[in-house]
Amino acid sequence: MKILFLTIYLLTLLVMPAQAAPIQISMLAQGDAITDPTSLLRYALPIDNNQVRRLQKDIEEIAKYLRSKRWGPIQSNLKDAYLVTSLRKDLLLASVPEGKQPQAEELIDQITNQITELQTITKTKDKEQVWEKRRVILDEITTLQELMVQGYPFEVPAEYSNLPQLKGRATIEIETTQGLLTVVVDGYSAPVNAGNFVDLVDRGFYDGLNFVRNPSDFVVQFGKPEGKEEGFIDPETGKYRAIPLEYLIKEDELPTYGVTLEESGIYLADLALPFSAYGTLALARPENEPNGGSSQVFFFKFDTELTPPGFNLMDGRYSVFGYLVDGKKVLENLTPADKIISAKVIKGKENLVRPND
Repeated sequence: MKILFLTIYLLTLLVMPAQAAPIQISMLAQGDAITDPTSLLRYALPIDNNQVRRLQKDIEEIAKYLRSKRWGPIQSNLKDAYLVTSLRKDLLLASVPEGKQPQAEELIDQITNQITELQTITKTKDKEQVWEKRRVILDEITTLQELMVQGYPFEVPAEYSNLPQLKGRATIEIETTQGLLTVVVDGYSAPVNAGNFVDLVDRGFYDGLNFVRNPSDFVVQFGKPEGKEEGFIDPETGKYRAIPLEYLIKEDELPTYGVTLEESGIYLADLALPFSAYGTLALARPENEPNGGSSQVFFFKFDTELTPPGFNLMDGRYSVFGYLVDGKKVLENLTPADKIISAKVIKGKENLVRPND
């Protein structure tokens, strides 16, 4: 299946006068894009709690300061984070359903203790220990945020209700000939695309399939079945399972289906799941057929020409439904000579809803 990468548009930029192209990019590419997949997944959770977002930001920013060895700002962030968990616990708990509040309260106390430990570690200026403790705290913050999610936020349009849906999240482990890839797929932002992928993984569809040769060096594609078919043929209907383009604009209540951002006349939209992280997982589709995807998907290996902050050319043209959270080195080394040994759902299978369930 051929993936459309706006080749003509990109070539146009490349052949523009040298003084012209950079002006357009510099005017539009403003701000810093979030490139950490776990951070993107945290921000994509359907929760509304300013205090937990403040806590998340304080701990995530430590990475930026740690790289430049700016210990003062790290201490400042930790002080702010401690104030949130110790003095504003009630505001954090306000977003947690009553039945989960005892678990959340215990978790908040645990995060507070971890922050105190990190404050002590920071004084030693041991980068490795700070980095590891930061990771532990962020994992606990993620768990706290997941406790704040109250039900599933919307229903997909009736025309797509005959397709599998993921009402929540799932973790997929893909064993390849190069090693393991771990992916988190997000049904809160892309329920149909995520549901299709989890369903196919659960069926064992991807087991034994080779990675597909692609002319681009920033894409690793897989999911083309053996034979003439380009996608999954549903054994129950005998028909090609077509999956629509699907993306969620932040602040929108429902995802957009079947039309690209460009076709909608929307530019530079802030998407819940953007193409800004190495290992972004998206649905491949035929050129000029937004709703023609099926089983073929691709990992985007990141390309600064296509995804500068504020001017991401990939967003809204393909359906992002997850991110690689472990196995970056493995993804870097994959070639068409490699194949998937097996893929399995290791967490969140209960969130998969099939049409006949």
